[in-house]
Amino acid sequence: MSDCCATPKKEHAYDLAVIGAGSAGFSAAITAAEQGARVALIGHGVIGGTCVNVGCVPSKTMIRAAEALHGARVASRFDGIMGEARVIDWRRVIAAKDELVVGLRQKKYIQLLPQYEGISYVEGKARLADGGVAVGDHFIRTPKIVIATGARPAVPPIPGIDRVSSLTSTSLLGLDTLPKSLIVVGGGFIGAELAQMMARMGVAVTMVCRSRLLPQAEPEVSDALMEVFRREDIQLHCGVAYDACRQDAAGVTLCVKQKGDLVELRAEKLLIATGRAPNVEGLALAEAGVAQDQRGAIAVDAHMRTSKAGVYAAGDVTNRDQFVYMAAYGAKLAARNALGSDTLAYDNAAMPWVVFTDPQVSGVGLTEEQAAAAGHDVKVSVVPLDQVPRALAARDTRGLIKLVADARTDRLLGGQILAPEGADSIQTLALALKHGMTAHALGETIFPYLTTVEGLRLAAQGFERDVAKLSCCAG
Repeated sequence: MSDCCATPKKEHAYDLAVIGAGSAGFSAAITAAEQGARVALIGHGVIGGTCVNVGCVPSKTMIRAAEALHGARVASRFDGIMGEARVIDWRRVIAAKDELVVGLRQKKYIQLLPQYEGISYVEGKARLADGGVAVGDHFIRTPKIVIATGARPAVPPIPGIDRVSSLTSTSLLGLDTLPKSLIVVGGGFIGAELAQMMARMGVAVTMVCRSRLLPQAEPEVSDALMEVFRREDIQLHCGVAYDACRQDAAGVTLCVKQKGDLVELRAEKLLIATGRAPNVEGLALAEAGVAQDQRGAIAVDAHMRTSKAGVYAAGDVTNRDQFVYMAAYGAKLAARNALGSDTLAYDNAAMPWVVFTDPQVSGVGLTEEQAAAAGHDVKVSVVPLDQVPRALAARDTRGLIKLVADARTDRLLGGQILAPEGADSIQTLALALKHGMTAHALGETIFPYLTTVEGLRLAAQGFERDVAKLSCCAG
């Protein structure tokens, strides 16, 4: 490894250095400290990383606030009830979000450090160097390193984008005033969540995406969610090519090509939600011999090892799953492998995921297309929510449940749920997949009546019978 800078004067020795003080970094550091290791946790900027500061926590509390607004407005779905709600003070909404973030950052990050004697917190920009990590004028000598520096919003190569004052998921949630209109570029998890949230806050929202809404989801789920968005007056332009964008005193103009036609979309603000870029600048990865993929992410194997012996990586900075719980899981494996025998392997076969739109989208395992590509003789069951008693009682039948199984063995391969309360049901399917359950066995399992999760039993029975012909609790 080449040492591009002079070796710092102050040297400290540790068993493990963790670069990055977000969810993955803390997971690695705590895991190592609990094994008796001396750990240097290196952070730069606001402690806590993406999730608590600018990601999961602030966005989900804002999404829930928007759901409260929407819930009041659609109360008339119950006869004899009428409701209304509106934003009366946007700055107070933002202030409440900020208060939650500060409290959780303090409780779950800052106040945790003194409870682990083996962890020393070091503030500063880190770079890999011979024998350890350089941080300013300090040198941390260590045989093992875990890189967990996370990621940031990526900017797509749209002509003119560098001359437009665009928003990211971070800056959107910190706006002083609520815009009248917004263009959302990107139809993935983040774009879908924030587009609906802003629309419910009273903003005129236009979504633009190159393929379809939630391209990772089953087509039936994507189509149903697009219909929900249209009913909430969110304008959708899917399957487009980005042509150019510009800004003037009135706002932002985005030009797209849709079905051969050039379409101009105008709004007060532009939100870029087209994925994330790994935070690798300044780490001296190339000099250290740490390989990266085409996206620039650090490439790791099943044991979270990089191409450089003794250097591991975890979380959004890697080519692994971009979810905070998987970042923490991968970081824990990285720390254990770094201090042990490299025997623990990353396993995401039964990894559940959630999109916090309304209805919520959740899934686990293989899609129908993925299962067929993997060589399975595929069978599917799709049950609309109007067959689920919970949805009927709630007067809200937006959504469906789709299960995928192997037709030869009946073993469940995956599934997705689109339902107002679907996120809390997906773990049941994750456990079914983890333990190799068949569709028949899931259909024979006892579920509590008038719950959303009961829809999984109905969907499992749907492989063999028409669930519309069942009485409420039959099966």
